[in-house]
Amino acid sequence: MRAVITVIGQDRPGILARVSTECAQVNANVRDMTQSILKDVFTMIMVVDISELKGSFSDFVDQMKQVGEEMQVSIHVMHEDIFNSMHRI
Repeated sequence: MRAVITVIGQDRPGILARVSTECAQVNANVRDMTQSILKDVFTMIMVVDISELKGSFSDFVDQMKQVGEEMQVSIHVMHEDIFNSMHRI
C-alpha cells in the first residue's frame, strides 16, 4: 500500500527534512519524491510505502496535517487507491 503526500507553502529550510522525519517515525518509507521551488513557493510530492505503518492511516493523515500547521505549509495525504481513482478517465 502506498500514499501520496503533497506539500505546498512558503519556502524555508527544513521542510523536506521534517516531512521525511515524520514519515520515518511511523515507518512510512519514502519511495519516490519530487520537489521544486517556484519563486518563493515550495512544492513537493512524495510517494510513501505505508504497508508497515505504525498506527492507523487516519492517525498518519492527522499527524501530517498537524505538522503542516506547525510549519505553516499545506500537507495533504491521500491513499494511493483514492488518488488513482480520482485520476482515471
